[in-house]
Amino acid sequence: MNLDTYFAGWGRSKGWKPSDPNHLTEREYLLQFAARPGMFIGFTSVRGVTCFLDGYDYAACRSGGRGLDGFREWLITNHLRRESSLAWPSVVVQIALPERDLGTDLTPVQETRILERLFDLLDQFLTERETIA
Repeated sequence: MNLDTYFAGWGRSKGWKPSDPNHLTEREYLLQFAARPGMFIGFTSVRGVTCFLDGYDYAACRSGGRGLDGFREWLITNHLRRESSLAWPSVVVQIALPERDLGTDLTPVQETRILERLFDLLDQFLTERETIA
């Protein structure tokens, strides 16, 4: 099974339903992205997803939104639980695959695990942020 098919099923299990992106919260929009990343970026991969999210963050901040503001700090405080100078994509990899040998390429199983964990962590972060706001 390819990652696009896998995450389409994952999105359905989370209750994703296509809807007009102009009327979605940040969390709802990013859940739609998580359910069909290949539709947004052409090919589902950790690198593609993190690049999309970085671009999304940049665009959101430029237009007055919050984007992923605080995500890295939230990851470190709530899930890594130790100091880190790494950017948030690398922190997610450390959380998803703490035993990973950094000198090796990611396997398809590892890519899937990282993306599952990323999308779950992002949903938790945005849910908490919506609750606080």
